[in-house]
Amino acid sequence: MNLKRLYAVVLRQFYLMRGSLSRVLPLFAWVTVDIVLWGFLTRYLNSVADSGFSFVATLLGAVLLWDFFMRVMQGVTMAFFEDVWSRNFLNFFASPLTIWDYLGGLVVSSIATSSVGLAAMLLLAGVVFGLSFAAYGVMIVSFLMILFVFGIALGVMATAMVLRLGPASEWFVWPIPALIAPFAGVFYPVAVLPRWMRLFARALPPAYVFESMRAVILHRSAAAWPVFVGAGLAGLYLAAGCWIFARTYRYAVRTGLIARYSAESVS
Repeated sequence: MNLKRLYAVVLRQFYLMRGSLSRVLPLFAWVTVDIVLWGFLTRYLNSVADSGFSFVATLLGAVLLWDFFMRVMQGVTMAFFEDVWSRNFLNFFASPLTIWDYLGGLVVSSIATSSVGLAAMLLLAGVVFGLSFAAYGVMIVSFLMILFVFGIALGVMATAMVLRLGPASEWFVWPIPALIAPFAGVFYPVAVLPRWMRLFARALPPAYVFESMRAVILHRSAAAWPVFVGAGLAGLYLAAGCWIFARTYRYAVRTGLIARYSAESVS
């Protein structure tokens, strides 16, 4: 992987965002809507509950972490879609750029965009609704890293799917977080799920993150093994995503399917 070539991919995304308010605004707009909506909901629940239980740290914290995961995933896919929509993807490989340089550029672009979104969410949730990551202790770093790696992995897999099936298949990408959320136990314990759903939940790193998060809030401590399991699974998903992407790219080149991304062809 060449750092200069990787930087060139990131620089292109920067120039796209610098010249377009419609690309910058979504980094803040949707996360702001989510935080405001769930923030007032948790404030209302705190006012009607007499148990002393804090809904801010559990529900609003879960929303913040889940939105971070989605921003990471969409940071990868949106950078790729920009090249798909402009019919620019194939032009990259007329240069010495390798597929790993390009993929690395997508990941770094996702890091930048998701960091901006996370900062906006933290500022709004902290200042307006009093959410503090201090409630989660040092484990918050592990939670964010697991969700980050898993988000990158899903973003790479989704990119490979579009590369294999064609630009029209991008509509399969947008529902992925919504399809995963019921199994991940974002807002409720995995134990309330039916047995067959719990089997799927055990294969998802976010399920271990949110179970541990609730344990920290309720019991002031959490076992270390779920975090290690979640981190291991996230690493496996990332390795699988990179392998799938590389295989898909080679297949698209070998069979000529990659020509559908050229500036000359719209088929």
